[in-house]
Amino acid sequence: MLQRRLFHTILRHFCPDTPVVTTGRLAGAPPRAALRTHGRLAPGQSERRGSTFFEKKKKKLAALKDFRERTLVAVKPDGVQRRLVGQIIQRFEQRGFKLVGLKMLEASEELLSEHYCELRMKPFYHGLLRYMTSGPVVVMVWEGHNVVQTSRTMVGHTNPAEAPAGTVRGDFSIHVSRNVVHASDSVEGAQREIQLWFQEKDILNWDCCDQTSTGDV
Repeated sequence: MLQRRLFHTILRHFCPDTPVVTTGRLAGAPPRAALRTHGRLAPGQSERRGSTFFEKKKKKLAALKDFRERTLVAVKPDGVQRRLVGQIIQRFEQRGFKLVGLKMLEASEELLSEHYCELRMKPFYHGLLRYMTSGPVVVMVWEGHNVVQTSRTMVGHTNPAEAPAGTVRGDFSIHVSRNVVHASDSVEGAQREIQLWFQEKDILNWDCCDQTSTGDV
């Protein structure tokens, strides 16, 4: 390298008009820094990749949140007395939902007044309380994708006369005042009812054999 530079210096001294080609670069070629693109991302490409990564992460978290939606389902005294608890549980399990909380109890009027707080001014309210305190109830928390709306569909119309065959009320209920089962009517309502009937320690987080902790099935 030193000899080559010395040669070029001597050549320019004696032949100033002689063009000299810079070592390692052709005339008109782009700067060496511009050629070193292998292994590097183009400007803005890194930002795009980072944005895509976080977008996928947000979608995955949203899907997980939706997958772990929960609802409250209660088998009312007539359903318990008619030994329908097992059949109702079977329907929800066959639908693919996961049981994460369950208890059997005799509900107090205080608890029921909180549960049915929006119905206190209805003419049937006191009859409803008598019905719900006439025997034990089985209360459950079910988890799964779109479980609130799907559960409402599975349960059927409040009035069994309007509930289609194949729904719980359509198959088992005999009167609107004895309609076997309750299911939360909204995500917000489900959260309120679950907190009313269950303590946090009563809800179990567990994975089915066909489900991972990421919510993939």
